[in-house]
Amino acid sequence: MALINPYINFNGNAEEAFNFYKSVFEGEFSLIVRFKDMSGPEFQVSENEANKIMHISLPIGGNVLMGNDVPEIMGKVNENENRSKIFISTETRDEASKLFAGLSEHGSVEMPIGESPWGTYFGMLRDKFGIEWMIEYDQKKS
Repeated sequence: MALINPYINFNGNAEEAFNFYKSVFEGEFSLIVRFKDMSGPEFQVSENEANKIMHISLPIGGNVLMGNDVPEIMGKVNENENRSKIFISTETRDEASKLFAGLSEHGSVEMPIGESPWGTYFGMLRDKFGIEWMIEYDQKKS
């Protein structure tokens, strides 16, 4: 079966965001590549972008959350876009509560976590980096 692995773009704060996600999900990065690591005659990197993240990966369960800083020459990422959310399905109610509390810290809650009309434990939020999350525990799937 195919896996879906979200890839998130940031405006220069990917490292800060991913350190936050690492603390919430309690994982370790599998890869961090900075723009300076790829610098060469064919790929010039400005001094102010040298330490920014070209690619970062954080394994979470059987999936990987990935991201990068968008180079300034490509413009800014719309941090308030609302076309997509990252959906997390947890194995326990406690895990759902813990992830919701961690991700919503200094963010905004769109729908508090609690019993949903469709019979699951569910909540939605936008984290402090503008990324939208949906977290659900479905006891029928446990």
